[in-house]
Amino acid sequence: MNSGYQHPKLDYKEKIIASQQDLDRYITLREISGVCNRWLYELKLILNGYLSYTNKTISEDKTLEYIMVLKDKYSPSTYRKHVYQIRKFLTQLKMEWANNIIPPPEPNYIPKRLTKDDIINSLAYFKEHTFYKQIKTIILLGSTTGMRAEELYQLQPDDIDLENRIVYVNHNPDNGQSTKTGRNRIAIFNFETEEALQGYLSYFNNNSALKCLFNKYHLERIFHNAPIKVKDLRKFFSQEWDRRGGPTSIKKILMGHSLKGDVDLMHYNAQSEDDLKKIYDKVMAEGAGLREG
Repeated sequence: MNSGYQHPKLDYKEKIIASQQDLDRYITLREISGVCNRWLYELKLILNGYLSYTNKTISEDKTLEYIMVLKDKYSPSTYRKHVYQIRKFLTQLKMEWANNIIPPPEPNYIPKRLTKDDIINSLAYFKEHTFYKQIKTIILLGSTTGMRAEELYQLQPDDIDLENRIVYVNHNPDNGQSTKTGRNRIAIFNFETEEALQGYLSYFNNNSALKCLFNKYHLERIFHNAPIKVKDLRKFFSQEWDRRGGPTSIKKILMGHSLKGDVDLMHYNAQSEDDLKKIYDKVMAEGAGLREG
């Protein structure tokens, strides 16, 4: 007897009506897998957009029609993401024809070159902004730790150890925090960032109406026309680390790269927090020169 879930229908090639239960079941399965609430919210938007267009009537023809709408509407990377998630949902519903939907490959990507001048100019760009303390802090924190933009947005005050210049980057989906690898790690910041954090945390805790350290949508609006975006700060850290001759293996650990396929990091290279901090300080702590003019 086949105990697996079977969506009730006579012919998998025919139309089916997707129920709210189908969507809820799929979202629950993704939640069980450990994705964070922010990504679950985005996933719901993607799938609700698809179901709204098809009026919850799933068929191959209507699905392909919607995918062509997405192709014209979004950038290649966003289009790819939507197609991939829709196909995963259809596969869960056992729609065999979904296997024929092949998302496009990742578009060719040329990294943007970023230097200290880009960071300094960005600080100067925001100098008179109402939220300058917050903006300066996220710019310095992102550019000296290499944290992902989403990881910065999810930070909470208790994650920051000012005395030791350490950020605890937590994977805790129940608390709205996630990392790409699903693992906790530490990130380290320099003395300039420590000074900025001290001022911002004092402002945040005592005189601010802000509800969280770095609200994503608030900051995306602020950075909309800025010389750089929050996601660029991670690129700067990676490039600056290499310009300073820092070891690539340590950079991978600090930035939270996946270690799969790296035999040395998976099986041999174990470093304590103190080890990482000593190496970081040799490369990045002194003479960063990221102060605005």
